[in-house]
Amino acid sequence: MEKHSGKKVNNGIAIGKILFYSKSKDKIETKKVENPEQELARYEVAKEKAIMQLGALYEKACKEVGQENAQIFDVHSMLLEDEDYNDSIHQMIMEEKFNAEYAVAQTGENFSRIFSEMEDDYFNARSADIKDVSQRIITVLKGYEDEEIIGKEAVIVVADDLAPSETVQMDKSKLLAFVTKYGSTNSHTAILARTMGIPALVSTPINEDCNGLMGIVDGYEGIFIINPDQETLEAYKEKQEQDSQEKELLEGLKGKEDITLSGQKINLYANIGNVDDLKSVLENDAKGIGLFRSEFLYLEKDTFPTEEEQFNIYKQVAEKMKDKKVIIRTLDIGADKQVDYLNLGHEDNPAMGYRAIRICLTQTDIFKTQLRAIFRASIYGNLSIMYPMITSVSEVRKIKEIVEEIKEELTAEQLPFVDVEQGIMIETPAAVMISDLLAQEVDFFSVGTNDLTQYTLAIDRQNAKLDCFYDAHHEAILRMLKLIVDNAHKAGIWAGICGELGADTSLTRTFLEMGFDELSVSPAKILPIRKIIRETK
Repeated sequence: MEKHSGKKVNNGIAIGKILFYSKSKDKIETKKVENPEQELARYEVAKEKAIMQLGALYEKACKEVGQENAQIFDVHSMLLEDEDYNDSIHQMIMEEKFNAEYAVAQTGENFSRIFSEMEDDYFNARSADIKDVSQRIITVLKGYEDEEIIGKEAVIVVADDLAPSETVQMDKSKLLAFVTKYGSTNSHTAILARTMGIPALVSTPINEDCNGLMGIVDGYEGIFIINPDQETLEAYKEKQEQDSQEKELLEGLKGKEDITLSGQKINLYANIGNVDDLKSVLENDAKGIGLFRSEFLYLEKDTFPTEEEQFNIYKQVAEKMKDKKVIIRTLDIGADKQVDYLNLGHEDNPAMGYRAIRICLTQTDIFKTQLRAIFRASIYGNLSIMYPMITSVSEVRKIKEIVEEIKEELTAEQLPFVDVEQGIMIETPAAVMISDLLAQEVDFFSVGTNDLTQYTLAIDRQNAKLDCFYDAHHEAILRMLKLIVDNAHKAGIWAGICGELGADTSLTRTFLEMGFDELSVSPAKILPIRKIIRETK
């Protein structure tokens, strides 16, 4: 029996046969061609087929894991259209007369290396994406079809690493769990695992020798066991059964109030990225939507979404949620969420750069279009608005001026609307320290713990090298959270949490003690948190 520790991606227990997935190791043949024009044509045909495959993967991912998580395949399609990438391949084929397979492989390696050496973590993350799309073209050039990773038997998939495209292609009904040697807890594949709700580990010591053996993945403790002895196997079967029973018991909490034994009530809402996520919100009985990430309306298009397009989406969400609250976060583009048509340009430190409300307050036409759409949709449900990345009172006052302009315009045009609650995200240390002043200007606070943690600890949360330093439970963060909720209540407004920390069940009771009025989490976390709330005195 072998026992290895890895980084936890998602909870759960999986028991089954191990399938070691090894990417094709076929050697790329290097040769000179006599007809470079014909070779270039081969490449162009292969590229177009690869783009079609990525389109199909996008559609498949949208149905299985939601539009937000499917966006990576749009990113891959854009990489295949990158001018520099294509120029390099064209030059190697036309001028150096190399075969297409070698030109793509060499270009992929060169670009991947360049990205991996960049200090900017957004571009650093593109290194793996470049490798993935290059391998896809090579596979097409060789005449191979997309590989069927999982056969008829349900398995634990083990690999050095998994590209998002490989994960999405797997038959989810046969995928018990996955374990990878590399990767970070914030990788695209890790996010997909959480969305699919399967146990998963990354950064785990593995090798091909485990293929075909019995395995156990303990997503709670971050343990991968190969070829377990009978005693260990029986113990984990019992844990798995308890896990299954716990999930059945949680189903009985649907329709129940989110209230403690002492009578303290808290609003338990869900985070979503698009209309497709509403099904999961309703199935898990969320009492509202605490974070509608509106930026995905912009990420999925090649140009700005029109007022009418946005209005129809917001209206649809409001109507489906009926009288339940829906909080729409205004455009939060920038950092790791880039939109080509915005022409934001390269930044050395995009996480602290031109993003979110800073774009909206300097490109007010974009901002006003979104605000008009939200206010017009307000008559169809219970909408609220919150503004991200706030650092000063002056920003809030400028927002309020723009909102008043929008109301005057709509009134003049005889377009109906209602006054909605307007709040801000507290996700910078600056906002925390002046939260007493900000509370005088808005109707509510919602804490974005992801950014607040990385800015407070000076740690990029997407940098796998810093995982051991990243402590979301840091005393500084907890003190900030208490200061935020206290200042909100002193001003007579409510305060919630919409970042990842809100779903941390080890802190649920702490948040209740602090006095938070709302938690907004992924739909799958609603019932586990409701259980804790209802068991708290």
